[in-house]
Amino acid sequence: MRYVDVILPLPLEGLFTYSLPDGLQVEAGARVLVPLAKTKKYVALAVRVHDQRPDFDVRPIEEVLDAKPIVTSRQIALWQWIADYYLSPIGEVYNAALPLGLKVRDGYRPKTETFVTLPPSMRSERMLHIALDMLSRSPKQQKAFTTFLDMVFSSRDLSYECEGVSRDELMNTAHCTSAIVKQLIDKKFLTTYQKEVSRINAPLTSHLSPLSSHLSPLSPAQQDAYNSIVLQWMSKPVVLLHGVTSSGKTEIYIHLIQQAIERGEQVLYLLPEIALTVQMRERLQRVFGSRLGIYHSKYSDAERVEIWHKQLSANPYDIILGARSAVFLPFQRLGLVIVDEEHETSFKQQDPAPRYHARSVALVLARQFGAKTLLGTATPSAETYYNASPHLHPVLTPGESSSTPPSCEGRVQAGGGPKYGYVALTQRYQDIELPEIQIVDIKDLKRRKMMSGVFSPTLLVAMRQAFERHEQVILFQNRRGFAPMIECPTCGWVPHCTNCDVSLTYHKALNMLTCHYCGFTHRVPDRCPNCESEDLRGRGFGTEKIEDQLLELFPDIRVARMDLDSTRSRQAYERIINDFSNHRTDVLVGTQMVTKGLDFDNVSVVGILNADAMLNMPDFRAYEVAFTMMAQVAGRAGRKHRRGLVLLQTKNPDHEIVRQLVANDVKGFYQNLMEERQAFRYPPFSRLVYVYLKHRDEQLLNTAAIEMASRLRQLFSTRVLGPDKPAVARVKTLFIRKIVLKLELSLNVVQVRQCLREVQRQLLADKRYNALQVYYDVDPL
Repeated sequence: MRYVDVILPLPLEGLFTYSLPDGLQVEAGARVLVPLAKTKKYVALAVRVHDQRPDFDVRPIEEVLDAKPIVTSRQIALWQWIADYYLSPIGEVYNAALPLGLKVRDGYRPKTETFVTLPPSMRSERMLHIALDMLSRSPKQQKAFTTFLDMVFSSRDLSYECEGVSRDELMNTAHCTSAIVKQLIDKKFLTTYQKEVSRINAPLTSHLSPLSSHLSPLSPAQQDAYNSIVLQWMSKPVVLLHGVTSSGKTEIYIHLIQQAIERGEQVLYLLPEIALTVQMRERLQRVFGSRLGIYHSKYSDAERVEIWHKQLSANPYDIILGARSAVFLPFQRLGLVIVDEEHETSFKQQDPAPRYHARSVALVLARQFGAKTLLGTATPSAETYYNASPHLHPVLTPGESSSTPPSCEGRVQAGGGPKYGYVALTQRYQDIELPEIQIVDIKDLKRRKMMSGVFSPTLLVAMRQAFERHEQVILFQNRRGFAPMIECPTCGWVPHCTNCDVSLTYHKALNMLTCHYCGFTHRVPDRCPNCESEDLRGRGFGTEKIEDQLLELFPDIRVARMDLDSTRSRQAYERIINDFSNHRTDVLVGTQMVTKGLDFDNVSVVGILNADAMLNMPDFRAYEVAFTMMAQVAGRAGRKHRRGLVLLQTKNPDHEIVRQLVANDVKGFYQNLMEERQAFRYPPFSRLVYVYLKHRDEQLLNTAAIEMASRLRQLFSTRVLGPDKPAVARVKTLFIRKIVLKLELSLNVVQVRQCLREVQRQLLADKRYNALQVYYDVDPL
């Protein structure tokens, strides 16, 4: 008897064993249909085939769904690493990795089109002449038939066995209707058949050889950076390219990709936001054509399944451009991984599990293949800067050994040198100056009642001058909706979500109050339900309100809004970006989406409307995130023709982060950041693990959280903080408690994981906690 260990697409630990009935064959990496419980059936993934009989009764596999593996051994090893490192059941990793169409039995159906061709009886020169004569009295049919022959045979010999053309293509080329084609079919001059076609739109150009003929030459500064990257890869497989905004990092990436392809290697190019793939796709396709594949969550499931299958084929894409989920694709000869905008928090998956960081997973994936990795950004994350920068000297934390732990990103090496290579690119392309950043003290302006809504007089003047010069403006406000909340000024009533501990956000266009955590919506009341007052007012402002105020102040301009509400589909992303790129809109109002590496030629003014909201977040990463976002959005100004202007509105003009941003004091910012992080034992000088507990009964949850924290303290001592309430302590009717673990980098990751799992097992053994949910966020952001 043969047995198969499988991964089930469920949040369950470990593998499950089934027997393999006689007559069935299966390879590791193939899908199988298996029973579970009495009536449930799941598409599981075979991981290991063996003849070791387990010491329990096993049920047989019902069906083998794949003749060949659809998941490689390297992928399964990567899944296991993710499950181990991020303390997530491997079934959750399986769920995240595969497109839906591969996780259900009949989830994917190939797309087919109707093609027309000549029936066997017509495939001779004599019969074709007869047909044309017979059609002489039907000019439209004769034209359609002649067009078909021209399309199929061209200059070939008429004895050629033609494959046919799609019916729609024939109708478009011949300018005829479907009725004309049907008449040709009824007369047996043509016949139809179904052919499988790709759902993925082909690029405008196919790849041409040699690739170098499509590359733009590098500037001297770019060439120096390119040479330095290649040189450092000889000793360090991971290099950070720290280039100021608009320094031309992408052109360096393209040259490195070309070299990798010419060596016969595949390339993974990761971007943090789907919006960025719109511009990057066009740039890469101009050079690499059909060698390029795109993969992200805005593609339909069927499209993602097709890309998955193509990557397993004999002719896979040479380059995959995608968001974080692209790390799960199968690769055969990966040689280069590029993580662009590596600092971005969007690379971290939050919900659902596994809560992985795509940058970390990409580093492990590259290590599997022995591939080189390039991390690119103008504002490195603290962890990456610490691992790469020669300006920082490594200081081992108390009790830390000098060996690098088996983690995803490691740290500074014990010998005193950085773990990653470091290349700085400090010069903007074509020597354009970095934008001028002016501070606008809105506290004083509000006191003197000089603000027009959210706009200072300085910003209004700058925008008006930009419009007169036919230049464009970007306005950044990291909050969507019309107003964060509405309030009754008479009694102070504020509407809250019935499922979560948050106020509802007002969306004026829909006249709805919405919870951004669970999606709960409620119509805006006509009067206050508490005091019956009809005077309900919006408090604060979001992107929707900014858009409204802009149109009141400048009725003749064209405004586009880019936030989660306006970009629900792939087409919406592309439309907004293309319209702004082609100057069909004058102002782009957006959340953090507009900070992420977008490249617009004609933007001369950038307005940061409320810096204080980011600086005052109750989080140890607040300053890092604020500095990064403001520096990135500032970099959208003046990228091609002239120096740009950035107006930063704040109530705290003397804040240290604001001063460092204005002075472009990157080294000073990171030096201060590292000193603070080391003093309080935060990353990159420690590893954080958040333990979350959820339950509908708040009192029972408190008891469970206190008990779990007590058990953890017995093992980890003062490294355990909490339990405490998170900022939002109830979501989707579940109360939440959080326990924080601050762990030295030297602690054994495997042992830590075993301890956490054992504490969880002991806690959940108590029947009172049957409905308790426990999960982990490793390296949280």
